[in-house]
Amino acid sequence: MPAATVVLPWRPASSRIAAFESVIAWYARQLPELRVLTLDSPDPVFNLALCRNLAVAAQADPDDVVVLGDADTLPEPEPLRQAIAAARTSGLVHLPYTAYHWLGAAGSAQFAAGVAPERCDHELVRGACSGVYVTTRRTWERHGGQDPRFRGWGYEDAAWNLAHTTILGAAPQRHEGRVYALHHVAETRAGTLFDANAALMRRYEAASGDAAAMASLVSER
Repeated sequence: MPAATVVLPWRPASSRIAAFESVIAWYARQLPELRVLTLDSPDPVFNLALCRNLAVAAQADPDDVVVLGDADTLPEPEPLRQAIAAARTSGLVHLPYTAYHWLGAAGSAQFAAGVAPERCDHELVRGACSGVYVTTRRTWERHGGQDPRFRGWGYEDAAWNLAHTTILGAAPQRHEGRVYALHHVAETRAGTLFDANAALMRRYEAASGDAAAMASLVSER
């Protein structure tokens, strides 16, 4: 039985295929003990939050560990292994990094050419709370997981971070290390869906720090 199951939300898009294939190869090479699956939701709009919720709900044992990885993000092996071991009993979601490196086009090209990811050109994304989550179904359900009303792109990670911290009384637990986000064409963050996401995020911000208000907001789903 694998130490954990890795689930990558994935809907094929031409600009993302190279990054996706690099991530699949990275897990096979660096973390061969983990089973890696992909998952999409029935929503006609790509819905990261719903994909993540479905991935966690599919775990038969509420204490089995699932790694929710983005299909463009490489985790360092040892911090991820530490997060998997700790997530079984902590009651918190774990983030296997303290530094989020966005490699961009230049850094991603260097990585593809064989440069170690920690040596690639990058931008440090401060305050990042996405990329790779490590959790159990029990922990995910205790704070409501992610809100599938965030459709398309934008805000689902930041809203989840506020809900986790407010309802569970602690921020997600981090492990010293890095993740590396590979380049692809940026998604459009504008329009009706994005505006709806922004409005919903303002409600999460208003409920932050108030456990009853946050639980009520989460229960609306």
